[in-house]
Amino acid sequence: MNIGNQKLRIEELLNINEHLDEMSGLLVKVVNEGASIGFLSPMLQSISEEYWRSALNPHVVLYVAWMDDVIAGTVQLHLCSKQNGTNRAEIAKMMVNPEFRQKGIAKKLMQTAEKRAKEEGRTLLILDTVEGAPSNHLYASLGFIQGGRIPDYAASPYGELEATIIYYKKI
Repeated sequence: MNIGNQKLRIEELLNINEHLDEMSGLLVKVVNEGASIGFLSPMLQSISEEYWRSALNPHVVLYVAWMDDVIAGTVQLHLCSKQNGTNRAEIAKMMVNPEFRQKGIAKKLMQTAEKRAKEEGRTLLILDTVEGAPSNHLYASLGFIQGGRIPDYAASPYGELEATIIYYKKI
């Protein structure tokens, strides 16, 4: 897929080591610019590197969006491994580099993760996102249904408690 004069490709990343610096830099950048994805700002490179070193396991599928040779975004698909949950998967750590936003990258990442979930025999996708974030529009546009709102769920990157919206989609 081409966006302007740049080529977008999505691929599954099986080993983080080769891309640790760039993945860590992306995570630091999006958290320090306000993304509520589990970390506080200012985020240190060392904390990001520690996260990425432990992010992959047999139940996590990591997709990376490349614009030419630059990592433009990522999304994770967490395949539930509990006996009573093998029908579901969770979307996690959806992030797009601010320099590449509004180009359809997040949508393409989400579609790729959903396709994989179907291939894995999953029939339900779940995710959560901070109330009021632009991502709410993306998820609704992709057919996710708001399942509920939890007040004071987590601290924002700047330390204030924020509500989260739980979404689901039958696939």
